[in-house]
Amino acid sequence: MENIITSIDFEALLKLSAIISLSIVASIIAYLIAKKYFIKIIHKLIFKTKSSWDDTFIKTGFFEQLAHLVPPLVILYFSSFYPESIRSGVSQIVGFWLAVVAIKSMDKFLSAMLYIYNSLEISKDKPIKGYIQLLKMFVYILGFIIAVCILVGISPWGVLSGVGAFTAVLMFIFKDTILSLVASVQIVANDLFKVGDWIEAPNFGADGEVIDIALHSVKVQNWDKTIVTIPTHKFMENSFKNWRGMSDSGGRRIKRALFIDVNSIKFCTPELLEKLNKIEIIKDYLQDKQKVVDMTDEITLNKRKLTNIGTFREYVKRYLQSNPNIDSKNFTFIVRQLQPTSKGVPLEVYAFSNKNKWAEYEDIQSDIFDHLLVALKEFDLKLYQEPSGEFGVK
Repeated sequence: MENIITSIDFEALLKLSAIISLSIVASIIAYLIAKKYFIKIIHKLIFKTKSSWDDTFIKTGFFEQLAHLVPPLVILYFSSFYPESIRSGVSQIVGFWLAVVAIKSMDKFLSAMLYIYNSLEISKDKPIKGYIQLLKMFVYILGFIIAVCILVGISPWGVLSGVGAFTAVLMFIFKDTILSLVASVQIVANDLFKVGDWIEAPNFGADGEVIDIALHSVKVQNWDKTIVTIPTHKFMENSFKNWRGMSDSGGRRIKRALFIDVNSIKFCTPELLEKLNKIEIIKDYLQDKQKVVDMTDEITLNKRKLTNIGTFREYVKRYLQSNPNIDSKNFTFIVRQLQPTSKGVPLEVYAFSNKNKWAEYEDIQSDIFDHLLVALKEFDLKLYQEPSGEFGVK
């Protein structure tokens, strides 16, 4: 025991302890100075600039992360004073530390780049969030390999050159990532949809606005405010509907039918025609028809006569053409009679409103059919209605 004690060089040990303690204290002080003074100065300088893109580096904490580089650099400086026996070990630990900080700093930098890009108008058409996420993944994988190699003291280039042997394994592990990457490229390249588009994907219960496009998933906020998360690569396997064409056109389709009771369809009598002549928008139509059709009360199939459903169809057409909310010039406009069914004769309106916002569109559509339902009675027409359980009850 006495021999062991006498063999210890207390002077060298004391000197080493002093250097290590000094390096640790110096690294802590340097870190506090960098974080409290230098970073605040950088922040103030950035806030004084007119541009707003550089503020993003503050929001993402990029400069705070860079401050973590100061302690290992200080320790690395003091390691030159360490004995040869521990210098290499300290260098390996510090190298590992620097690699980890560098990885996190790169993560913050890429996040800042994404924020800056998303502030540009082009980001709505060409989102890059998926590519940034993929780049981050490669940074973490590559950085982790380099950091571990530095820690154990082997060359990272030798390890990286051998990664090719594990390509098949890596492809299996990152199968979903590769599929998602390909899907992301196709979505952007073919402009299938973008953030803000209204899409409908029944297979996933999605019917709403795209709020986020990432590498692995797409988030859709339904109109009931629920959020559906769909794997990105699933859009290449399943069909979906994008309503952007409707939004960009400025119009929205109205396609709805009135089912007319067959028993109420008849030839126009002189009394009915006299009443209909008071309707201004079809007055000239009836006057023109008087020259070519029989207007008498005589019921015969040998003469051409007006029907109440045909006259009503003309009324609907003219009423819609005079409606300021219907665009009958730039879009398809048809009022047609469909094949009779067991529920009556469908009289369909196929037109486009000049407003495509949901609430406005529904108001326009409701106002039109409110009017047409009441107008039916003026033409002695009835809407088909199935008998209810109270039918015939007095």
